[in-house]
Amino acid sequence: MDSAPPSYKGHRYAVEIIAHCVWLYFRFPLSFREVEELMLERGVLVSYETVRRWCAKFGQTYAGALRRRRPRPGDKWHLDEVFMKINGERKYLWRAVDADGTVLDILVQSRRDTAAARRFFRRLLKKTHTVPRVVVTDKLRSYSAAHREVMPSVEHRSHKGLNNRAENSHQPTRQRERAMKGFRSTGGAQRFLAAFSGISPHFRPRRHLMTAPGYRAEMTIRFAIWDQATGAAGA
Repeated sequence: MDSAPPSYKGHRYAVEIIAHCVWLYFRFPLSFREVEELMLERGVLVSYETVRRWCAKFGQTYAGALRRRRPRPGDKWHLDEVFMKINGERKYLWRAVDADGTVLDILVQSRRDTAAARRFFRRLLKKTHTVPRVVVTDKLRSYSAAHREVMPSVEHRSHKGLNNRAENSHQPTRQRERAMKGFRSTGGAQRFLAAFSGISPHFRPRRHLMTAPGYRAEMTIRFAIWDQATGAAGA
């Protein structure tokens, strides 16, 4: 596993400031200008355009580093797709999570046909480097056709009621989409959501299943992992 932190060569701000701004933007429904204001309150002068560039440059890098530090995904995958409007056009956000709700991958596509499902299956296998025991989807026929082509040995359960895990995982994305008043391009949506789906869930443990001390201990661990992933721990 490549655990080397990203390079900050050429950046005059400390890694802690860069990582903190990226954390604020992807963890909370904030605009770049609001992140600028929060940093100003802390005595750090940084423009919203600089915050935007940091998020574009380091967002997916941080998300990838967090994913590499996660345990091996569970062997039961839940897949789902929802439509979203991007610049007035209907697109589809494909998402896969494991039984614990961990986001395995997302992909924004123009269609929800067999070719799109096949593309998402192959991307999942390549990105996770593993094959699931069970795949759970809704009743979209494209899943069945793509499943037979890409992973015929894997059990496929097609039932809308069994797929709440994947459907519920769309909620934070929907909340952020509303806060941002939508996305302007497919590429922009893919880049943002790829980073968002890797960073935001890292700081969203299932708090309702924890005691207050247990939650604080878990968050302490997760912040330590974040510092390792961003390179702030060794700064």
